[in-house]
Amino acid sequence: MQVNENILEFKQVALSFGETEVLKNIDLELDSGQFYTLLGPSGSGKSTILKLISGQLQPSSGQVIFDGKVINDLPAEKRRVNTVFQNYSLFPNMNVFDNVAFGPRLKKMPEEAIEEKVKEMLALVKLAGYENREINELSGGQQQRVAIARALANDPELLLLDEPLSALDYKLRKVLQTELRTIQRRLGITFVFVTHDQEEALAMSDWIFVMNDGVIQQQGTPEDIYDEPVNHFVANFIGESNIVPGVMKSDYVVHFVGKDFENVDAGMRPNEAVEVVLRPEDLDLTTPEKGKLVVTIKNQSFRGDYYEIMAQDDDLNLWQVQATNPAVIGSRVGLTFDPEDIHIMRYNESEAEFDARLEAYEDDETPTDPSDSADKVPEVFDHE
Repeated sequence: MQVNENILEFKQVALSFGETEVLKNIDLELDSGQFYTLLGPSGSGKSTILKLISGQLQPSSGQVIFDGKVINDLPAEKRRVNTVFQNYSLFPNMNVFDNVAFGPRLKKMPEEAIEEKVKEMLALVKLAGYENREINELSGGQQQRVAIARALANDPELLLLDEPLSALDYKLRKVLQTELRTIQRRLGITFVFVTHDQEEALAMSDWIFVMNDGVIQQQGTPEDIYDEPVNHFVANFIGESNIVPGVMKSDYVVHFVGKDFENVDAGMRPNEAVEVVLRPEDLDLTTPEKGKLVVTIKNQSFRGDYYEIMAQDDDLNLWQVQATNPAVIGSRVGLTFDPEDIHIMRYNESEAEFDARLEAYEDDETPTDPSDSADKVPEVFDHE
């Protein structure tokens, strides 16, 4: 990600309601002019982060820093941020022009400047000529465009978008995804977008924070998050995955399903328990003799541009494969893949927890217990 001036920072921010921890010591930094996404299931804490940024909530501990100043106690109306909500929150008794002009009028801008600003914002969201329309005359997509124009008319340094596209149909969502990204790049404003839709996050973002249970499980570019998930939760939440237990026998050698495989990961202790991810699109069908794994085809379904195939190996592990050609149900086939297609994940740890543990290895020379074996792996904790 391009390095720009830092605009917002969370330092060990936590939030609790009574005995319920909603956020657990969150650290994050946002640079100006980037498109960020908070991605996670309902209840993961992503919308809570937006409320802490906007001033609707105050942290139980830690610091929220905006442009180098701690703003924990700064009232919401004095923060240079605006929010676009899922339900639009437009004023039904005002027409389109007056909705967009609401913020500039509060700032007591000259009416001529307000008119110019409103027209500029409506043109930006492709609603030029809609100034006199009533809100109830607009479609859902048009109302969302008005909500975006109204927020941008306040010239925020940070625009917060709380699942703004979730109420729209699939095709309209795709259109607005592209338009939002174009608007963000054109204006150079920092966007913080909240969604539970992984496809949406991958398509729109410069940088993604994957959240679960009040913790940032992983952060990175869309490519980082998809290609190198750090744990079971991230791999399952971001796309389809084949996940099996394994052991890193040494650098670049991982043991799973009874065999050793070359891979591209290093830096762990010998015989460290891990989970192994192989994405369905990275598996290719071949003959049993040429396969790194041998499986039996159980079923398949046509998905338009590929066949989704389910297969089972002799240890009863299920493997999902995406193939351009159909297979024969009941047939024995081989699966092949490249070393770089094998992704090694942490057991039950966030990215920060795992990185801290690896750093501790440098100071801990305790040898690995020789009783450890490639067949001993801990029970997987299922975050779902």
